[in-house]
Amino acid sequence: MTRIATLPSAVAAWLLAGVALALSAGPAQAQELLTGTLAKVRESGTIAIGHREASVPFSYLNARKEPIGYSIELCRALVTAIEDTVNKSLTIKWVPVTSDSRIDAVVSGQVDLECGSTTSNLERQKRVAFSPTMFVSGTKVLVKKGAPIQSFRDLAGKKVAVTAGTTNEKTLRDLSQKFKLNIELKVARDHAESFALVKEGQADAFATDDVLLYGLIARDAAKAQYEVVGDFLSYDPYAVMYRKGDPQLNKVVVDTFQVLAEDGEIHRQYKRWFMRKLPSGESLNLPMSAQLETIIQTMAVKAE
Repeated sequence: MTRIATLPSAVAAWLLAGVALALSAGPAQAQELLTGTLAKVRESGTIAIGHREASVPFSYLNARKEPIGYSIELCRALVTAIEDTVNKSLTIKWVPVTSDSRIDAVVSGQVDLECGSTTSNLERQKRVAFSPTMFVSGTKVLVKKGAPIQSFRDLAGKKVAVTAGTTNEKTLRDLSQKFKLNIELKVARDHAESFALVKEGQADAFATDDVLLYGLIARDAAKAQYEVVGDFLSYDPYAVMYRKGDPQLNKVVVDTFQVLAEDGEIHRQYKRWFMRKLPSGESLNLPMSAQLETIIQTMAVKAE
């Protein structure tokens, strides 16, 4: 079983309360009351977590090819809460997903929680459910330093890399059509491949969420050769994704995020992954935005 090494006192207290509630009903009765994903993981003893391989610092692989990151740690907290709700230890099954495959993986039941850098929007909410917002980003453009590109209008007639299945791909298609920019999109499988297109000269720019661009640059040996330019082209609130129409799981997710926000654990994880050195040695040095601060403060308030 994979757990967070230590839990904040408020989180621990909340989880113990959940265990007490389950035990008060009796193991058999508590199990019978479970539905949806909670019933599934209770029966199997396993929970499947979808993760990304190159979404630094949210969800990516370390030198030992293990999933690590900000989203992964928040999902570990969710797993702990789910374990106490179903009164059973769970083994995490790690399932790699891409921007293109992640939604189908959740809908089909291949993964129970998708823990990456996924934008929650109205279109996606028709198919899947999302946790409260854990990060706020937006589309920007990565280019080689010295490139004649400073805004989206400079992308006219250029080759721009995007990652398949992302909101950024749609943003660039819409911009190109609206402003008649005639952008040639080069669609790659994942963010690492998109970045490689720019490095190899097959694309003039790479458009995706700004924080992911900073993460890719920070880990690259030739980081001084690249920069992120332009204004935000979209608004992208990140969240954990899970199956729609599962009220029991939804309550666990929402309640856990409220406790993590109230206790300060979300802030602690943010500092760990965005302000301090990452396991590979680099640091993004990206302070929390005022927008995200407000979201977390609101999240910390218990619903009446």
